[in-house]
Amino acid sequence: MTASVASHYIEDLTIGQSATYTRTVTESDIQQFGAVSGDLNPLHFDEDYAKTTIFRGRIAHGMLSLSYLSTVLGTQLPGAGSIFLSASVRFKAPVRIGDTVSATCTVREINRDKGRVTFDTVCKVGDVAVIEGEAMVKVPSRARA
Repeated sequence: MTASVASHYIEDLTIGQSATYTRTVTESDIQQFGAVSGDLNPLHFDEDYAKTTIFRGRIAHGMLSLSYLSTVLGTQLPGAGSIFLSASVRFKAPVRIGDTVSATCTVREINRDKGRVTFDTVCKVGDVAVIEGEAMVKVPSRARA
């Protein structure tokens, strides 16, 4: 699979710069994510079971929505050549099949000496934050390229 990938060097980044990836979650996404990850929790696959939970119905894997943040970091900002070092996240609300998730990463801090950038991260469905957190990424330098 070949994708269009942006690439930014650390010298190109500024505080407040951001990028967003948007995707509508489908039944196929749930099935494929479960198959790839091995997470076959009935909360994601069995409506009768899921109705008995606090969610009152099936929800998408939290890690599926979280992966959209990786999409932003690896393909848009900073993009090609970046290395995802760490993340801290809070799952705040469920995502359901048919929801459109917008994953946004915003530059919060730049450490040019170490080649590291800290991003504020958020996934939203409409105006509701479903995931909030931060990520640290190693970003290539033009000087070292």
